[in-house]
Amino acid sequence: MRRPLGLLISGCIAAAPAAWAALESLNAPPAPPPLTLLNCYQLALTHSETIAIQRERLAETEGRFLQALSGILPRATFAWSEKRQDGSGGSAFQLREIPERKFVVTQPLFAGFKEFAAMAGSRAERRQRLQEEANAQLLLLTDVAEAFYLLRQQREELGALEITRAALRDRLEELTQRERLGRSRTSEVVSAEAQLHQMEAEIAQVLGQETTARQLLEFLTGLPRIDAIIDPDPLPSSLEPEAAYVTQTDRRPDIRIAEEALQIARQQARIARSRFYPTVSAESNYYAKRVGASSGVDWDALLKVDVPLFQGGQALGESREASSQVRVAQLQLAQVRRRAQLNIRESYRQLEAALIRVRLLTQALAASEETYRLDVDDYRLRLVNHLEVLQALQTLQAARRNLVQATMEAKRLVWQLRAAVGDHPVPTPAPTTRTP
Repeated sequence: MRRPLGLLISGCIAAAPAAWAALESLNAPPAPPPLTLLNCYQLALTHSETIAIQRERLAETEGRFLQALSGILPRATFAWSEKRQDGSGGSAFQLREIPERKFVVTQPLFAGFKEFAAMAGSRAERRQRLQEEANAQLLLLTDVAEAFYLLRQQREELGALEITRAALRDRLEELTQRERLGRSRTSEVVSAEAQLHQMEAEIAQVLGQETTARQLLEFLTGLPRIDAIIDPDPLPSSLEPEAAYVTQTDRRPDIRIAEEALQIARQQARIARSRFYPTVSAESNYYAKRVGASSGVDWDALLKVDVPLFQGGQALGESREASSQVRVAQLQLAQVRRRAQLNIRESYRQLEAALIRVRLLTQALAASEETYRLDVDDYRLRLVNHLEVLQALQTLQAARRNLVQATMEAKRLVWQLRAAVGDHPVPTPAPTTRTP
């Protein structure tokens, strides 16, 4: 049987929006892949002003090394002078104009080895700047891990709350049906509605917290929007002995920064002691133009020796000051090492306790799920009342959220312990993201 033309046209018009939406979904670019923690860390490295500042400081240190190197290299200049005097011009000693053009080469020969000490200090400073950059990267990794797992925690809590809201809706529907049959009181239905509204208000609050956490991670990574994140690495089932982590103290960048600071102080002390030694330099001149009595002399050379005899105590004061700075650097190194060991022990103990808490809360969640299931069955058999079922549901919701919070806290502490021992991961390139 053939359909009327009007029905066919109206059917095509009604189906047009769905067809257009399907066509747009085919032409739309694919959604960006989910980001891991290391993806976010790689993006944060490229957008961090702190890391860029550390790299500029490294370039500044390289410039100081070149300045120290110039102290042992020869210097060549071209000098031009034009002297006019009240002379008669009758002889070579009474010229009116005395022009001079010459090339001057100066070579330092000995200066108490202060140039070599300055170069060694510059190399130590460069290593120090490299460690400062590594330390800044570890701090950035800790910040990214905090933001990453905070966002995961909020989204996991939203999932747990959605499960509870679905259970409350099922509970409300069941109570409404039982009220129609006269098997439940109206107060029970109203109580379930109040619990559902309270749950929706809590979901709205967590949604706001999720937005804040997402914006923090977007600020660190420089992305306009972060949709999906994943964490493929499970929690460790156990930890190595504490001593295995404490023995890695010297891997920390802050320890190496303090060690290089000690080397710099020692080189500064060598530079200060060099003021007690004589300085020797050689200078030669090649004349391109000369007039008067020296017109036939094309070059000359000069060996210069300066022996310090008395400087008013300045050299002695600088030497004592530099020696004191060496002792201060030694004490600071010992202090940093002791604090680093304390930080590792604290991070280890916190992670150890967090893993135990996750295991216990996993058991508590399983027990709460079983309790809620049994209470629902008992309520249908009129063995428990409605309030006991709601209490079991609230306990189950708290168990879910507590487990989510404990798991994310343990994840953060894993990275905190890795940062405490100076374990710098190799960041993985972030997948290409699509700007909305």
